[in-house]
Order: sequence, then structure tokens, then C-alpha cells
Amino acid sequence: MSMQVGSGGGEDAPMTEMNMTPLIDVMLVLLIMFIITIPIQTHAVKMNMPIPSHAQPKEPRPPIRIDVDFDGTIGWNGVAVTAGELQSKLAEVAREPDQQEVHLRPNKLVTYKHVAMVMANAQRLGVVKIGLVGNEQFLN
Repeated sequence: MSMQVGSGGGEDAPMTEMNMTPLIDVMLVLLIMFIITIPIQTHAVKMNMPIPSHAQPKEPRPPIRIDVDFDGTIGWNGVAVTAGELQSKLAEVAREPDQQEVHLRPNKLVTYKHVAMVMANAQRLGVVKIGLVGNEQFLN
């Protein structure tokens, strides 16, 4: 496909230029092959969605409030309880299939060992929905 333009002196001199046409044809074919063989990238995230049930949703239960006072007194929804009573009540919560939330609210002046004891008992008994509330009092 290439054509030599120049002086037509009729000499049989060897051609010193490389014929680029076959090289370009091979490169174009390879480029098309690569484009065809590259897998199509989808930007979708595969998720396992829950199957909707036709059952009525349960009423949300109010959370259980555990207060730890400055002297280590433990309160269960506003009623003072002993350590043994606390363990039995936490065991009842842990036995439920759908556990109720437990909100632990320590006083600002209480020592850490009392709060850690309540949290350790809850973890040991299997309470999984426990959270600390009222942490804004510790900012200052």
C-alpha cells in the first residue's frame, strides 16, 4: 500500500524504509481484541436484602435504665437494687430472644470500678444491647 515517490532513475537500489502498514494493521487488530475481551465493569453492589414479612411490626419497648449513683448505688429503672438482683435482672434480659436495650447512666462522681462491674456482669451474662448514655456530663 505504500508508494515510493521520488526520482525514478530506474536504479534498483534497496529500499531503506520500513513498511509500516502491516505493523499498524496488526496493532489495530490487537487493540480491538483487547477491547472485546475486557470484561464489562459494573458499578453495582450486590446486597442480600431481607424478605419482607407481612407480620405486624412489634411495638418498641422502652429501654431499661440502669443508674449508678456517686456512692455506687445501682438503680434499675429508678428502683435501687443490690448486685445480686442486678445479675438476676440482667440474666432475664439476656434470655430474651429479642433483647431490650439497656442504657447505663453513671454519675459524674462515681468511681470507675462500679461502672465496670455493671458492664462486666452484662457482658458475662450475654446482654448485647447495652450503651452508655449521659456522657455529655463528662465534657467539662
